[in-house]
Amino acid sequence: MIPELHFPWLEFSILLPMIGAIVCGILPHQQAAQRVAILVSSLTLLCTAGEWYDFSTMHTFQAHDHWDMIQWIFRHDYFVIDELSAPLLPLTSLLYLMTIVSTLRTKLGRFSFGMTLISEAIVLATLSCHSPWMIITLLSLACVPPWIELRRRGASTRIFSMHMGLFIALLVLGWSLIDDSAGPKSAELLPATLLTIAVLLRAGAVPVHCWMTDLFEHASFGTAILFVAPMTGAYAVMHLLLPFGPSWAMRSIAVLSLVTAVYAAGMATIQKDARRFFCYLFLSHASLVLSGLEIVSTIGLTGALCVWISVGISLGGFALTLRSVEARIGRVSLDRYHGMYEHTPTLAGLFLLTGLASIGFPGTLGFVGMELLIEGAVGVFPFVGLAVLLAATLNGIA
Repeated sequence: MIPELHFPWLEFSILLPMIGAIVCGILPHQQAAQRVAILVSSLTLLCTAGEWYDFSTMHTFQAHDHWDMIQWIFRHDYFVIDELSAPLLPLTSLLYLMTIVSTLRTKLGRFSFGMTLISEAIVLATLSCHSPWMIITLLSLACVPPWIELRRRGASTRIFSMHMGLFIALLVLGWSLIDDSAGPKSAELLPATLLTIAVLLRAGAVPVHCWMTDLFEHASFGTAILFVAPMTGAYAVMHLLLPFGPSWAMRSIAVLSLVTAVYAAGMATIQKDARRFFCYLFLSHASLVLSGLEIVSTIGLTGALCVWISVGISLGGFALTLRSVEARIGRVSLDRYHGMYEHTPTLAGLFLLTGLASIGFPGTLGFVGMELLIEGAVGVFPFVGLAVLLAATLNGIA
């Protein structure tokens, strides 16, 4: 019997953004829509923080909502909170709230608050879901808001559609083969392969990472941040592949993630555009998290989870700082100094603080996570620890 939370935190945190999206769609002015979105996302953050506190006081591994309406209707626990997702929900809510709050009036016409709230509801539902088919459905739905924005901006959706369409098709086909318990045992190789390719696609592993740079290039900075920062691809690995996946699948993900981490870190050192620079910097750190999740040691796994939370906080803040600068002067070029410190010293301080935190500067959560990740990796495979150290060094130089 799964314990119950003392309040339906999960359902409220999912329903509030959905209701807010409807209200934002009705309102005629974007300024009013932004105020509603700020209020709704603030209440959602309170709900997710309450869920985390409630869950921490129960001293259990997992729990489901109190008055779980979905369980009553479908006779199934779709939304269950556990030790992995408990801190990820308030972190995601905070990212959405700060993105909405930091949107300047000059950018209101290019950023849809209604679609942002719908995206928040989908992501929060994904991170609190344990049903494989429901996770696949939510991961598929999460691709719709960025696609709609690309269409509205008149940008090409071909690269994004091809990669995300293949990702969804591989997920559905792979899990349908696993879900068929009457199937032959020889079919285990095929679904594992399909799911491994799918999660690598969603995580942006080399060489199928071009959709991520294309998204940052053509979508609004805020939408691109919110699509990649919660790292739902890593969550899919934990719930769709890790419980049953063969050892070769885990090793493949770990190796390709390490290659991606080093490659992306190297690419970040030579970028001249701020968006592409952040994209590669984030991709490197997200790949380190994904590789750490495949390290079969307590220290390595703990380090990966610490880096996961650290990346969400630090790189999320770093991205919002770059977004605020971009909103004032347009696309930021990194091949010359702009002299903006005199005009925006607060943004300069945030840039320094979040930039140092993102590379694991001593005294930050990322420093603890990287130390644990490297120690765990070296204890299992020395060359893995060397690759992690190389990626971290290149990120620091970048």
